[in-house]
Amino acid sequence: MDLTDQALVEIYRATRTIAVVGASADPSKPSNSIPAYLQAQGFEVIPVNPSAGEILGVPAVATLTDIEGPVDVVDVFRPPAEAPQIARDAVAIGARVLWLQAGIVSEEAAAIARQAGLTVVMDTCMGATHRRLAEHI
Repeated sequence: MDLTDQALVEIYRATRTIAVVGASADPSKPSNSIPAYLQAQGFEVIPVNPSAGEILGVPAVATLTDIEGPVDVVDVFRPPAEAPQIARDAVAIGARVLWLQAGIVSEEAAAIARQAGLTVVMDTCMGATHRRLAEHI
């Protein structure tokens, strides 16, 4: 189920906090540049990476379930095989959206998230989509 541009615009409008699973401290990686872009657009970005101390000036947490406070979107930069557990964790923390970055497809993760009422975006870059729709957000 592909979301319309209007549905994507509504996700951005309703989003304040984005947990980025697999965020990287390496500026040459999309898992750093995309969260940096989203942070620059005014979103609170929480990096989720068990081996990083701080990313983009924000202390990283080891897992989604370590986050204190609400999370609107879980943005995933991890291999598809890890996505089902990430989806379970997204459900557990009460996220509203599971967003799998470009190149990441997991029907199992999508089913887990949708069954719990989350909106799912798959195989789509959250940063590039925001840039494309920015005039409508």
